[in-house]
Amino acid sequence: MTYPETTQYLESFINYEKIPAYPYKESLKLERIKNFLATIDNPQDSLRCIHIAGTKGKGSTCAFAAYILREAGYKVGLYTSPHLSDFRERIRILKSHAARRTPHAARDFEGMITEDELADLTERLKPGIEKYNNISGYGPLSFFEVYTSLAFEYFKEKKADIVVLETGLGGRLDATNVVNPLVTAITPISYEHAQKLGNTLREIAMEKAGIIKNICPPHAARRTPIVISAPQENEVAEVIRDKCQEAEAELYQIGKDIAYQEEKSGFSVKGVCNEYPDLKIRLIGRHQLINATVALGIIEALRFYNINVDIDSIRGGLYNTVWPGRCEVISKNPFIVLDGAQNVASSKIMKEAIKENFKYRRLILILGVSGDKDIKGICNELYDLADEIILTKANNPRASEPEMLAKHFNGKALHITNNVPEANALTRSITKKEDLALVCGSLFVVGESRTLFKGAG
Repeated sequence: MTYPETTQYLESFINYEKIPAYPYKESLKLERIKNFLATIDNPQDSLRCIHIAGTKGKGSTCAFAAYILREAGYKVGLYTSPHLSDFRERIRILKSHAARRTPHAARDFEGMITEDELADLTERLKPGIEKYNNISGYGPLSFFEVYTSLAFEYFKEKKADIVVLETGLGGRLDATNVVNPLVTAITPISYEHAQKLGNTLREIAMEKAGIIKNICPPHAARRTPIVISAPQENEVAEVIRDKCQEAEAELYQIGKDIAYQEEKSGFSVKGVCNEYPDLKIRLIGRHQLINATVALGIIEALRFYNINVDIDSIRGGLYNTVWPGRCEVISKNPFIVLDGAQNVASSKIMKEAIKENFKYRRLILILGVSGDKDIKGICNELYDLADEIILTKANNPRASEPEMLAKHFNGKALHITNNVPEANALTRSITKKEDLALVCGSLFVVGESRTLFKGAG
């Protein structure tokens, strides 16, 4: 298969990331991917995995953990979603000190699967996929299920030492939930995808915490699962504690068992095993300190499996972590910042990070939101931040029409655009050197904007 044929084939599968509404529990069937993986000898069973779910910060936490392990000399598989510009970003192998040999422009998504590798892998798995879909009692595989299967097979063939997995939607029914991880982590949980995951925090937490299981990897000497949790709302924390008790898992909570302290030149962490002073990260925002601390908790937990990481590797990994599209500065004159905040809680955190870290005369907000999000809540959160607003929509069926957003910004200087290229052109024309342009609301909008801005810059 050529690479264009590969992309066309993969895009032929139903992709729930592009569907505004669907019956969640009826559509996502964990048995479907389990049965398919069994036909290709369960590549996931040979992997030593870290599994991370949550609402906010799970991608950043995955990145922190992966970069620390890379710094310590491990070959690390990293599987994240969604992607910004190219779905190859989702499958990556980070190798020790690779950044020293990698051109700066390629470090954003260092180690992502090559076009030839993806084409070859897909060609080899395609007969099995087609055969399974013809006999499946649970319906045909989805795009995410196929791509997750490709990732497992790729990491197995590349002999990854450790694999860091980010859940897609929810957790309990997510395709990644076929693994039995060394360590499970839950980042902050808030309201998200209420139509699918539930209308209460408790219901949403039940879905996210569904990755906590009482099964350890067969090749691990330890038989007690380990869970690291970020600070949570009380009702969420209760769900996680109950789930850990049910799974007989050891729970370590940030703020209780693991503490971090912000300092003038960085931050420090008092972990379960050791203390870690003089830590620094380059990702912007205080919320990233929580994500970094969760990642450090994960690294500490690996000691129970005789995976020991020294403090210099922890320091270096945290500092060198790159995670594009999250409070990412792609221009300084004027400031152009991209942030994939796409729910109310993330929008609030992003707003605080912008106010604390940047000085500007006016803030130009470029906003596009998916139709299944809390549009009113996101717009209300960002209303006071913006001096002038450009509304747009991503090239995605889930995208909300800009006119739907406009009614939440009465009294503001407002522009309506039909697409991201039009919004970006307008941004360049009205943003002055002393202004800040903030692109947010949807990772799809951020991804398109990033490609355009980077291409022009």
